[in-house]
Amino acid sequence: MSKVVYEIVEHDGGWAYRAKDVYSETFPTHDSARAAAESAAARQSVAGATTGISYEDCDGQWHSEVAKGEDRPETEVAG
Repeated sequence: MSKVVYEIVEHDGGWAYRAKDVYSETFPTHDSARAAAESAAARQSVAGATTGISYEDCDGQWHSEVAKGEDRPETEVAG
């Protein structure tokens, strides 16, 4: 099982959460960014339907695969 960590960080004059190298929108306070990260983490771990997905990797190559709805990552909010 994979793990997604949402880290609360200062960003663009406010606060945001970051997962890997991707930032959320900017929030005015640390508490509001943390609340948004906790909400995102909760949604990330909810099972869904098995479906086909397409995505582009960092090299610009597109991939298609089947994503199992019950294969959800562990999540954590840090910071």
